[in-house]
Amino acid sequence: MRICFVGDSMVNGTGDPAYLGWVGRVLQDERRRGIELTGYNLGVRRDRSDQIRARWRAEVEARLPAEFEGRVVFSFGANDAVQEIPSAATLGHAEAILAEARACWPVFMVGVVPIETQGARGRCGALDRAFASLCDRLGVPFVSVFDGLMATPVWRDEVRAGDGAHPAAGGYNRMAEIVLASSAWQRWIRSAA
Repeated sequence: MRICFVGDSMVNGTGDPAYLGWVGRVLQDERRRGIELTGYNLGVRRDRSDQIRARWRAEVEARLPAEFEGRVVFSFGANDAVQEIPSAATLGHAEAILAEARACWPVFMVGVVPIETQGARGRCGALDRAFASLCDRLGVPFVSVFDGLMATPVWRDEVRAGDGAHPAAGGYNRMAEIVLASSAWQRWIRSAA
C-alpha cells in the first residue's frame, strides 16, 4: 500500500529533531502492526489550502500508479488560520481537493492543529470543526486532533519553546497517538490491508 500525506509543515514534521513528525510515527506504528506501507511525505512549509489545491494532484499521481493500492491523507488549515484567510475560501479549497481525490483513491483527513497565538488558536479550532462537518457531508473519514493536542502539555510546552507553531518530537508523538487511536483511522487503514 502506498500512502501520500499531503499538507503543510505539520505534515512535514517541521521542528522535530528526529525528522519523523506525526507522519513518520504513524507509518512506523502501522509497519510494526504488520501493514506493508510506502509513505510519501508531501508536506510543504507555509502552504495554504489554495497552494495545496494547486499542487496536490500532480504530486500524488506521480507516486500512486494504478497498479498499486494507493491512498491519500490530507492535513492542512493552520496556515490559512494564521494568515486570516476567510474560512469560506479554505473550505471551498478543501471541498474541491477532497471531492477530486476521493473519486480516485481512498481519502482520509486529519484536522487542524492548534497554533499558540490566541487569535490563530480560535480560528484553528473553528476551522477544525468546519472540516469535521465537511468531511461528514462528503463521506471522508476524519480525525480531529485539535482538542487532544490542546489538552496535551507536551504539545503546548514544545510549541512555546520552539517557534510558536511547531512542536518537537514529543508533540508530534502525541499527535500520532491521537491519529492511531481513532476508530476512523483504524477502519480506514485496515479496510483493504
